[in-house]
Amino acid sequence: MIQRIQTVYLLLAVVAIIVALTGEVGHFHREGIEIAGFNNFYLTLSDGVKSWSPWALSVLLILPAVFSSFAIFLFKRRMVQVRLTVASALLLVGYYIVFAVFVYIYKGRYDADFTLHWTTGLPAVALILEYLAFRGIMKDELIVRSLDRLR
Repeated sequence: MIQRIQTVYLLLAVVAIIVALTGEVGHFHREGIEIAGFNNFYLTLSDGVKSWSPWALSVLLILPAVFSSFAIFLFKRRMVQVRLTVASALLLVGYYIVFAVFVYIYKGRYDADFTLHWTTGLPAVALILEYLAFRGIMKDELIVRSLDRLR
C-alpha cells in the first residue's frame, strides 16, 4: 500500500489540507491596523469576538481530507480511488471559489484590505498532489487492464 507513489501523494495532500485547516489564511487591515483575522472556521474581530460565518471553508477542506484518507485504503479498488481523488480535487477548487467570495464580501463589509497568509497556498499544493495521485492510479489501472487482456 505505502509502496505506491500515489499513496504518498494522497498522504501528503491530507497533511497539507490539515495544516491549511488549522492555520490562519489571512487578515483584514486598514491603514496598518488589523481589523480581523481570517481562519477557515471563524473570523476573529479586533475586539476578540468570533464570527463563525466562514464555516463552509472548513467543510470544503475537511471533506477532501476525508476522501483522500479513504482513497489511501482503497488501493484494491482503483476506480473508486479515482472517483474519490477527483471529488477531492473538485472540492479543493470549490474551496478557492468560496474563499474568494468570502474575501470579497468581507472586504466590502469592513472597508479593508486583505493580506494572505502562507497557509492559503496549501490547498493548491494538495490539489497538485491529488492530480499526481490521479495520474498514478490511472497508470496502475491501465497496467492491470493490459495484463488482463493477455490472460
